[in-house]
Amino acid sequence: MANLKEIRNRISSVSSTMQITSAMKMVSAAKLKKAQDAITAMRPYSEKLTELLQNLSATLDADTGSKYSDQREVNKILVVAITSNRGLAGAFNNNIIKQSRNLALNTYAGKQVDFMTLGKKGNDILKKTGSILENNNDIFDDLSFDTTSEIAEKLMLLFSEGKYDKIVLVYNNFKNAATQIVMTEQFLPILPPKPVEGKETKANDTFYIFEPSKEEIVEALIPKSLKTQLFKALRDSVASEHGARMTAMHKATDNATELRDSLKLQYNKARQAAITNEILEIVGGAEALAG
Repeated sequence: MANLKEIRNRISSVSSTMQITSAMKMVSAAKLKKAQDAITAMRPYSEKLTELLQNLSATLDADTGSKYSDQREVNKILVVAITSNRGLAGAFNNNIIKQSRNLALNTYAGKQVDFMTLGKKGNDILKKTGSILENNNDIFDDLSFDTTSEIAEKLMLLFSEGKYDKIVLVYNNFKNAATQIVMTEQFLPILPPKPVEGKETKANDTFYIFEPSKEEIVEALIPKSLKTQLFKALRDSVASEHGARMTAMHKATDNATELRDSLKLQYNKARQAAITNEILEIVGGAEALAG
């Protein structure tokens, strides 16, 4: 059995770790509330804008379609992997890295696949898997629509110039504090509206009044919609990160508490055994003197 000093040191170490994980949990819980409110407020706007854009794009003739809707043979793919700059968030980063590598090695095997990483953790691992076109760690230091717009414009330029035939976003979609869903979402080219099962697609039957013209309106909406799509993915990722870290730190605190209680029980048993041995030695010495 370990001596008392060793057990005391372990109890002290575990208690310190428990205080740290508990503090990290509370910090993440506070940040999660703000991030959750932000993504919840943004989703309806983003989804409606995307739906409107897809319906309008579907009404355009093939000859007058947007350059961002150009469906061509896919040979060059850019995967935008959205992770975080910090760890201690459970499987949050690993899930994105795993899915990004799966796209490169399996889904798009035999094709040119490059990565754009938003977050330090993704860059550290994915640079060993494939070519990193660009890494943006600073995006989360001041996450705003303006900073996101700059990255979205780069992606739109890469696609319109033909450097990539397809651009895909990989990120964690926030469901709740304990659940994050890995999303693989096509960014470019713009997808046509999905038909609803059991319901006819009525995109072409929707009546709109256009001013100045349908083509000009679509061309103005597309960049805004794409920027909003990327911004939503980043906000989803931030909310998911705080939720994953809060859950991970909660479990770590529970495990530390359980380990500390177990060590305290072990310490009390060792201390009681040491006291019993001392009493036996005293009694044995007294009997020897009396004899």
